[in-house]
Formats: sequence, structure tokens, C-alpha cells
Amino acid sequence: MKVHELREQFLKYFERKEHHRVPSSGLIPQNDPSLLFTNAGMVQFKDYFLGTQTPPFARAVSAQKCIRAGGKHNDLENVGFTARHHTFFEMLGNFSFGDYFKQEAIEYAWTFITRELSIHSQKLFVSVFKEDDEAYAIWHKKIKLPTTKIFKFGEKDNFWQMADTGPCGPCSELYYDLGQDVGCGKKTCTVGCSCDRFIEIWNLVFMQFNRDREGILTPLPKPCVDTGAGLERLASVLQGKKSNYDIDLFQFLIHAIEKQTHKTYGENIHSDTSIRVIADHIRASTFLISEGVLPSNEGRGYVLRRILRRAIRHGKKMGLTSPFIYKLTHPMAEAMGDAYPQLIEQKAFIEKVIHAEEERFLQTLERGITLLEKEITVLKAQKKNILDGKTVYKLYDTFGFPLDLIQIIAEEHHLKIDEKQFEIEMEEQRKRARAGWIGSGEQKQKPIYQKLYEKIKTKFLGYEITEASSKVKAILFNENLVEKISFQDQPLSLEVIFAETPFYGEGGGQMGDTGFIRNEETELEVKDTKKPFPHLILHQVLLKKGTLKVGQAFTLSVDRKRRKDIMLNHTATHMLHHALQTFIGEHVRQAGSLVAPDRLRFDFTHFSSVTERQWEQLESWMNERIAAQDPVTATIMSHQEALDIGAIALFGEKYENQVRVLQIGNYSTELCGGTHLHNTGEIRLFKIISETAVAAGIRRIEAVTGDAALQYFSKRDHLTKDLQNLLKVGSNELLQKVTQLLEKLKEYERKQSQWIDQSISQTAKEIIKNARNIAGVQVLTERVLVSDMKSLRIFSDQAKERLGSGIIILGAEMEGTAAVTVAVTKDLIPRYSAHDLIQKLTPLLGGKGGGRADFAQGGGPQVDKLTEVLQKARALLEENKTS
Repeated sequence: MKVHELREQFLKYFERKEHHRVPSSGLIPQNDPSLLFTNAGMVQFKDYFLGTQTPPFARAVSAQKCIRAGGKHNDLENVGFTARHHTFFEMLGNFSFGDYFKQEAIEYAWTFITRELSIHSQKLFVSVFKEDDEAYAIWHKKIKLPTTKIFKFGEKDNFWQMADTGPCGPCSELYYDLGQDVGCGKKTCTVGCSCDRFIEIWNLVFMQFNRDREGILTPLPKPCVDTGAGLERLASVLQGKKSNYDIDLFQFLIHAIEKQTHKTYGENIHSDTSIRVIADHIRASTFLISEGVLPSNEGRGYVLRRILRRAIRHGKKMGLTSPFIYKLTHPMAEAMGDAYPQLIEQKAFIEKVIHAEEERFLQTLERGITLLEKEITVLKAQKKNILDGKTVYKLYDTFGFPLDLIQIIAEEHHLKIDEKQFEIEMEEQRKRARAGWIGSGEQKQKPIYQKLYEKIKTKFLGYEITEASSKVKAILFNENLVEKISFQDQPLSLEVIFAETPFYGEGGGQMGDTGFIRNEETELEVKDTKKPFPHLILHQVLLKKGTLKVGQAFTLSVDRKRRKDIMLNHTATHMLHHALQTFIGEHVRQAGSLVAPDRLRFDFTHFSSVTERQWEQLESWMNERIAAQDPVTATIMSHQEALDIGAIALFGEKYENQVRVLQIGNYSTELCGGTHLHNTGEIRLFKIISETAVAAGIRRIEAVTGDAALQYFSKRDHLTKDLQNLLKVGSNELLQKVTQLLEKLKEYERKQSQWIDQSISQTAKEIIKNARNIAGVQVLTERVLVSDMKSLRIFSDQAKERLGSGIIILGAEMEGTAAVTVAVTKDLIPRYSAHDLIQKLTPLLGGKGGGRADFAQGGGPQVDKLTEVLQKARALLEENKTS
């Protein structure tokens, strides 16, 4: 049975058992800010298990994309060396939200394994939690498994919990026996052995308790079931393979890698490992990039960069010195594109991202080799034999060198590595990484909002009207619910929920509405509107007069002008999205947006700046469609119907079963819950005001529409007139005049630079006479007059060249701070280190410094200590305590 057949058979089996088929959620968790990536099938259902949201179905089944390459669950370093570790994998799962429990879950799993898949029961074993007599009895009495096939394990192996507190419960695991030839060969080998003989193929979690802070377990009123079966692992059993990498899906990728590397899988243990690494990592990389993750130095982008660079390193191990991984994007799309169409739709973009990262890293590796060779040269000159941990970490983190490669190169030069310092640096990096990704998912909502969401639903009226009457359902003051509150000496900040509202809660990039809420005695100014959960709209208000009570009726009035300006920008944002795909390329995907009353901001995936020609095309097309007054219509339909008509759904966004589809003319169809115009003509005018890079592979366009666009042109016109008056030229001569002035300025700067260089050269020649002989070494310590660090470095180089052999320590005052440079000529490096000397001097200035053995620089705020620093430099050299 092929992988795609197994996936579909699992889903259909549970559909026949009245489970709702739920598509895989994205790899970027949207309901758990503590997770770096989706790492299990239950992640998208977490709120259902916690009880903070009501599931629209009692049973569900899914095939979930997962990544385990960062954070708590990190299999990255094991990938390639074992038969079953992966960074990317698919988790098959069936779920019950307070519906069926242990008996049905066990029966479903056993029936699927033994009847649907025809896996012989002789090969199967199970484990249960040692105190779970109920599960044990079901396996033994209902399924008729002999007691010799049922194993009891403790909490570590067979008790699952979401966190230290909250839902938890025992689990039961199914194992498959691969046979004696795979295992450790010991007579005692059985389920639970650390060898590979008995592999877990399905885990059934029975969430039946709630654990409080004291560790006390209380039975849940509605126990749930969460199961997980690794698709690749189950496929290896069905296909009779000892390794996941031998199944059809991986073999297809491995054959493609063989063509690129000219290696044959199975012939060499080292190249086999590298091929497995690349086969795994191309899967993780293509899926992450297809969901908007791009290589970077923090968070999820940093994990992607590590995955890609690990694959590149393994390519180099096999002799590949030019980019090749990007060529695997096509076979990857071919292998998994039917199940995940985004791999086909974004293939060209994924190729570009990977190719760019390969080129960048190959260049970085060369720079890293150069850095390492320099450090080794300095260490040998100084007769040292330990490569410091900070340098090792820099090679590992910045240049992507694996520790084992650094160790090999160091050993070749009879050097050791300071592994203790390296581990300290690594731990600091882990802390930074945790800080970088915690909270990078959807923002976790306050517990009080979750409680309100369970009880209150607000009906949004604002698609058609901006004023309505409604009653207060809840009042929050300092995050506490109150029934009544009155104005005192100054306005009070509150959050108010109404039964119905025309106020739009911030979401989908669109800012929340502002306005006023009034009745005869009370006035509230709405400063912002939020929507922490679907159908829960919070009005953040100032109580300006009167008394506010639950149950009171009010008139809610949105600021119409502000709302209309936001609508202009939101409709224009949808149009711009289409225009970018038309004129920039189909690879363009939305990576973020802001829809404000005064401007719109649109982030999108693209690798280079928008050209002047493309800029003109975008503006021209936008204003043509505005003049055409294209109709803008919104329709409510099912999520599946929307996808069937080609509506664009943003990756990572959570959508309900019924969605709002916005169509503009015959060119733009997107899922959107925001407020929009009725036709494009209402926008009147569109103007791009900037286009910049915000991250690697992410560009940002800011634009204005309507009145804001007219104001932009008016300001620009006034600026042009002011420049004409200042330069005393007409509009036609303005550009020529500015160009002439810039050319004159460049010529002045060139001459000034020449004069400074000549002055420094002459002064260096003169001060060389002040060099003193200390312990047989020519030493120059001098305070000089320069304006910037660049000039001070030039001064140091000139003095060093003229001195021939010696040590030069220069100090200077620059804009209220002190700066110092130390230069050591090449012949003296075995005896003296500029880096060591600068680190002894700069603390006197209240600062720090660093550099190489031949040159270092630093500084600090205490200018009055400069003379003392130069004196200390001479004293240190006289004592010979600098190396």
C-alpha cells in the first residue's frame, strides 16, 4: 500500500465511523503561542480539549503535517542517523470530544490495523498505564489479547499531559514486532526495550482527568480521546521495510537525490546518512517555505535556516560545491503535491528561496574557513593550543560549521577546543531562541475573555450599518466583571460587550472601529474595538459621564468617516494583492497587512525590490480599475464552496464552516471578514508611497487612497514649489539644479577626504619620532586629533607602515567619547596581542573593546582618562603583561 493510499484509507475509515474529516492545520500554530511549530495532530483541537471553545462536531479525523525541529520537541540532530527520526512527518489521528471513550477507541484502532490493513495480530503488542485496569480489561476481554501481549508501564511512558496542570490521562500504545534480526538479540528483548525491534505505531490517549496545581487528579465531566499514528512509520510496516526511508515516498526522493549527487543509496554508510538527511530536510524546507516561513536568524526562520544548511553541509560531504537542493523542489512537489497542492502552486518561489539560501551559505562557509585559518595562525604564533569557545560558537552559529567539523580541523593542527565555553555560548543561544519564539504564534487571550466567550456571543451588524441600538451584556473594569460603574473625577477605562454592535473588532489586518456609545444619561467614547474570539467583540471605552449598567440600552455610533477611509484601504489591499501576483509573479503571497484609516501596508513574499517599471504598472492598473468602478460583492458560503470557486484563503488563518467571500470585479476572490466598499470607484485614487524590505524574502508596500492620496500629492506639490523658490528655478530646471549641487558636494567631499589623508600621513610621519624603545620593541603611544573611527584606523595603519616593527597605541576624542586603537606588527604577534591589550585598557574609559591579535579597537565615555590609558599601555608593555 502506497503512502497516499494509506492516508486516504485511514481518513475514509473514520469517516465511515461518523468522524468529521478536518484538513491539516498549518505548521504555524494559530491557537498556541507557546509552540514553535505544530508537532502533533491534537494541536489544532487544543481549545476543544481545554473546553475554551465548543467543537462543531463530536468526532474528528485528520492527517496532520508536523515539524519537530525546535523547542521542546527537537529531532533535528538525530535525523539521518536513525531509521525513524524526521523533522517533517504526518500524524494520522482520530479524536473524540466528549463522545466515545476507551472501548470504542481501542476497537476502532484494532479493527483498522488488523482488518483494514490486514496486519497479523501475532505481530502486535500493546501497553497500558499500570493503573488503568479499564484499558487492560478491554484489550484482554473485548479484543481477546493474551496477557503476554499486554504490558503495564508507568507514568513516564503511558501517562500523557498537556502541561503541568490541566487535562491529562493514561494512554495505550500499539507496537509492531519487526523480528529478532532487527533487535538487540538479547533473550530479554521485549516491548519497552531501547532497541528497534518493537516499534510504536499508534498511541491512544484517554484524557479523563484534570490535574490541579497540587497534582490532584479530578475526573473530567466529558472525557476525550486523542490518538496519533505516524503515517511514515505505519507505511514502513505495511510495505515490509525496516526503515521509514525505504518506503515509496522517501525512495522517490532518494532516487532524485542520487541523480544530483551521483551516489547510489545503499553502497556507503556515510553517503547513505547524508542522502537520508537531504531527503528528510527537503520535505521540511518546502513545506515551511510554502507556509510563509523564510530563512532568517531568529524564531522559525532560524530553524528553517538550520535545516537547509544541515542539508547543504551533507551535500558538501558528498563532494557537491554548488547549489543543488533547490532542484529537489520539483520531485518533492510531484511526490506530495496531490495531497498538498501548495507545493505545486508555490514551486517556483520555493526553488528561489532555497537556491538563494544555498548560494548565501556556500559563500558563508568559505568566509568561515578563512576565519578559522586566521585564528589557527594566531594561536600557533602565540604558542597556544586551545581554540576558544566563543570562536567555535561563532563558527557554529554564524557560519554553520558543525562542531565535529571544527574538531576535525582543530585536531589536524594539534589544537583542542574549549568545549565548556562553547556549551555556555550554546545555552545563551537557547535562551535567546526561546525568547525569540515564545509568543510568536497567535497571541494567547486573557482567561477572562475565554470565560466570556463561553457565555456571550455578539452579533456584528457593521457590514451594512454604522449605528445601532443594543444592550450591555458585560462590563470589564481592570479585567474584573462588574454589574455597574459610574463616572467619578476622571474618565474610566473599561471594556464593554453588547448583544449586537456595528463596531468592527480588529482582525485580518483591519484596525478596530472608534466612535461613541450614548444614551440620555451616559456617554462612552470608543477608543478601540477588539475581537479576541469569534463572535466576542470588546469595546475599549472611556466612561466620560453617567453610569454604566449591565442590561442598559444604548445607541452605538461608529465614526463613519474613519470607517469609510478604512474600507477604501481594505478593498484597495485586495486589489493590490491581485496586482502584485499579476505584475511581480504568481509566487507572491501575503505575509502580513495593516489596514488603517490613513494608509495601507502590505507585506508579501518576494526576493528583490520592486522595479520602477513594476511600480508604474501597479499604480496604473490600480487606478484603471478604480476608474472602471468594478463591483465589490460579499457572499456567505461554506468554506469548501469558497475553495471550490478559487477563493484565496490565507495560510495559517482559522476559518469557520461558514465564511464570507469577497469578490472584486472578475479578478479577485478572497475569504475576508472585513468591511469593504460597494464598488472600486469609491477609492478615487491610489498611490504607493514606499517599497522596502522588512525581512529576508519579505517586501513591504505602503500606499494611500482617497483623501490621503490627494493630501500626499498636495504636500509633494508644495514641497516642489518650496524647492523652486529656494533654488530660484522653474519646475523644468529643478532636477538639473539639484543634480549640479550634488555633483559639487561630491567633489567637495572628495577633496576633503584627500586633504584628511594627506594631513594624517604627514602627522604620522612626524609622531613616529616619539616612539620609545620598551623591552627591545618600538612603542608609539600618542593622542591624536581626528573626527571619526575610520580616520583613527587610517592613522594607525600609516604609523604602523612607517614604524616597520613595533606597537602603536593611539587615542582620540570623538563627539564626547574616547576611542583607542592598538596595532601590532606581524613579527611581534607571537609575543604581543592587540586584542589582549585593548581589553586591559578600555575599562579605564568605562567601556570595552576587542579585535584580532594584530589590530584591536575600543572606547568609552570617560574622555578625561585618555592620557591615563596611554600611560597604562606603556606600563603594561614595560611589565610585559599583555600576552
